[in-house]
Amino acid sequence: MSKLFSPLLIRGIKLKNRIVVSPMCMYSSVDGFSTDWHLVHLGSRAVGGAALVLAEATAVVPEGRITPHDLGLWNNEHIEGLQRITSFISEQGSVPGIQLAHAGRKASHHRPWDGGGAIKPQDEHGWQTVAPSALPFQKGDPVPHELSIDEIQDVINAFVAAAKRSIKAGFKVIELHAAHGYLLHEFYSPLSNHRTDAYGGSFENRIRLLIEVTERVREVWPEEYPLFVRISATDWTEGGWTVDDSVALALELKKRGVDLIDCSTGGNVPAANIPVGPGYQVPFAQQVRQQANVLTGTVGLITEAWQAEEILVNGQADIVLLARELLRDPYFAMHAALELGDEHQWPPQYERARPRT
Repeated sequence: MSKLFSPLLIRGIKLKNRIVVSPMCMYSSVDGFSTDWHLVHLGSRAVGGAALVLAEATAVVPEGRITPHDLGLWNNEHIEGLQRITSFISEQGSVPGIQLAHAGRKASHHRPWDGGGAIKPQDEHGWQTVAPSALPFQKGDPVPHELSIDEIQDVINAFVAAAKRSIKAGFKVIELHAAHGYLLHEFYSPLSNHRTDAYGGSFENRIRLLIEVTERVREVWPEEYPLFVRISATDWTEGGWTVDDSVALALELKKRGVDLIDCSTGGNVPAANIPVGPGYQVPFAQQVRQQANVLTGTVGLITEAWQAEEILVNGQADIVLLARELLRDPYFAMHAALELGDEHQWPPQYERARPRT
């Protein structure tokens, strides 16, 4: 058996292979509600054989959405539609997961195909963004509101409430989104956090919000269910967050019951010089895995079965998260199994089409 198709047990949840659907924003919700698009999009990747299907960045409060069209879980009415999706994913033998998020100063934007620019608070469909400090992401963006201590506690409570709703919705894995320049990342990066109180300044203070969110979510999240955190392992910018910081953070998160660190990079400054190429983020997952002794996931231009297999065999990560490749090929797992010579059970409805060697 290849490493890619070996099972992985995390707490009480068994992944049938190491292929994970990375959270991908679909910008196809109305008022945070899931639609048939989400059912088909996520469901088809489960049919295709991915072991874990992570729903897109799901806002814990309305003002935490990247766009007005983001998925949400800030009220109980959102639960029913998500139950339909998690039930279908589970029926295919995959594990349903969700990424809980707050976009911070990068919220209130148009969808990519509508131009992607910031929507000003006074404009239709726009709202006031929030951040650790009153620093816009880039020149010309609206200035975000600097969160007060009380407002920070409201954010923490919103993550906890969304985690409770995630249980009712049928999810078995939560990933906290602390990457890509969104709110939790904004707090731990010195590039976006210029606070002088208990949530700014030192490393310990800057990671405080993520630590507190993690602790509170772990308290309400069932013991047998895994908790992941996605981080940006580097800001790719001088004076910013580094991979050594990520190792130190991973050690603290592990103490708080985090089971896997999903290692991405960047997103917190617009002009970072990122050497994009196949597997360019893999070394960060490897360093965090080895130095923090924690499970890691890697993502970023992983497009081939042999490439994913090599990453796992070399001990660089424990799972591979695929995004664009799974948009191009929802049945990547089926095709990868054939390429690697593995037995992979096809859905009985598709069995007649299985290539025979």
